[in-house]
Amino acid sequence: MRGIANQTQEGNRSAIERGVQLLIQSQQAMLGECNKETAFKILDFFAENGGNFVDTANVYQEQESEQWLGEWMELQQNRDEMVVATKYTQFYKPDAKIRYNYQGNHRKSMYHSLENSLRNLRTSYVDIFYVHWWDFSTSIEEIMQSLHHLVQSGKVFYLGASDVPAWYADFEPMDARDHGLTPFCIYQGKWSAADRDFEREILPMVRHEGMALAPFGVLGQGKFKKEAGGGQAPNAAEGDSRKLFSEKETYRQVFKVLDEIAVERGTLPTSIALAYVMGKAPHVFPIVGGRKIEHLKTNIDALDIALTEAEVNGIEAATPFEHGFPTDIMFEFHGAQNYNTRMTSKDVVMLKCASHLEEPEPVKPIGKKTP
Repeated sequence: MRGIANQTQEGNRSAIERGVQLLIQSQQAMLGECNKETAFKILDFFAENGGNFVDTANVYQEQESEQWLGEWMELQQNRDEMVVATKYTQFYKPDAKIRYNYQGNHRKSMYHSLENSLRNLRTSYVDIFYVHWWDFSTSIEEIMQSLHHLVQSGKVFYLGASDVPAWYADFEPMDARDHGLTPFCIYQGKWSAADRDFEREILPMVRHEGMALAPFGVLGQGKFKKEAGGGQAPNAAEGDSRKLFSEKETYRQVFKVLDEIAVERGTLPTSIALAYVMGKAPHVFPIVGGRKIEHLKTNIDALDIALTEAEVNGIEAATPFEHGFPTDIMFEFHGAQNYNTRMTSKDVVMLKCASHLEEPEPVKPIGKKTP
């Protein structure tokens, strides 16, 4: 598996990120069963194939996610080879009588959550520490100053934002630059060929700031999986992890196109879904789950796929998607053209009225060759 370097974050990370959430047993009624032995075998396979970027959080599987990952790294003696990302904000201490200090973005929650995660992970530091989501009450100044102190302490190397509004994630780097603080270098959120809200504000923001992306849900929460006999996997039954997300008609429509492209290329729809997001921007590290080694193997094989522009356009035409105001006015004024995320200032309709502009192409993903 190849590694990718990023100017705003440490280099030598694997091109896909292993999500530990679906490996763990404690919430098997909701996420499916996966015992510790199987989880360790999957992590072994991931590492043996060059994978070193793993994602977890203080709350995943009642802390077992962090605990099992820490135990596995200790057994393998490979902590320094791994890039470990964890998160704080969500309430994680069910035995606490007064719970407020164990949730939210405030400094005390941050401190206790990190200390607890370090114990679970059996390590003295985490590579990436995420704000899991914004609580809409703690000030940005308190959050960024407190996070910066953790970086200075050596317990955290880099900072990330997860599931926060684009304006919040964009204001933070400006505030960090103005005050000499550590900025966010990576954003995590839900993104797939059928869930493209990410492309309205988040994608332009991370491009502008030079941040990396760690999207989850890239494989449609199992809805892009093809059954052995052909056709899309059925709707999720009760207890299936896919029930964590709503069923959408867009998934079925997009799956048809993904499957058509996959058949032509001799691969799987999930591989095409991975290639779609990885080709949309540089420094994209999809978070993939699953409870079987063969699932992980097909995800790794997908790293060699680069979609053509026609294939990308076909996927995006599968279901209507509006980028909304102000993008529609700037790029689609009176139906002049259909906007796509590869466009630049030379494609702004208002500017084209006055002159012809030339501009360098946006930075593209590395390591792939489009056929």
